[in-house]
Amino acid sequence: MTVVAIDGPAASGKGTLARRIAAALGYVHLDTGKLYRAVGVAVLRNGGDPDDPVAATRAALALDLATLDDPELAGDAAAQAASRVSAIPAVRQALLQFQRDFATRPPGGAPGAVLDGRDIGTVVCPDADAKLFVVASMEVRAARRHKELLNRGETIIYARVLEDLQERDARDSARKVAPMKPAPDAVILDTSALDADAAFDAAMRAIGKRTGQTERPRGQ
Repeated sequence: MTVVAIDGPAASGKGTLARRIAAALGYVHLDTGKLYRAVGVAVLRNGGDPDDPVAATRAALALDLATLDDPELAGDAAAQAASRVSAIPAVRQALLQFQRDFATRPPGGAPGAVLDGRDIGTVVCPDADAKLFVVASMEVRAARRHKELLNRGETIIYARVLEDLQERDARDSARKVAPMKPAPDAVILDTSALDADAAFDAAMRAIGKRTGQTERPRGQ
């Protein structure tokens, strides 16, 4: 069983990269950020405050995994709520075992799993076979996120997106439990000047060096 851990800040490109790597290797993929987004959205829908430990933990314990396909999870409100609930220790604990079970017993009998998030290589799967920490400059990340939101029909200015990313980085890096940081043995991949194909090639080379795994031949 091979586990690939991919961490990094918002809009660094780690999610797109993780999905592509999983498809190339025939592994299953889990976007762990969606778990926290689902918790945050559940709190908001109940009229609660994502900073409230009681409300957030209750939502985490009652999480229905079927909600991970909810289109609302892709919105900026969900992203902001996720960053807030993820700073609550009881929420992280409630979701930790699910993530580890996914990694060690991938659905469908897949030969491996790719998990992306903020603390996969440091907390969730510290023994992962390969670890990447994907970064990009703040300006590049803001431009990517701004374009993504505009393509979804949301009306938002670039300056607001930049400010939101700065706030999320500060929260994710400064939280007491599982702060966002690269694992000591993670490969740092800067995608600032890389397109999707170049980032994928660099990631696959790094994973191949750690695991010996290469992209599956087409048709398999």
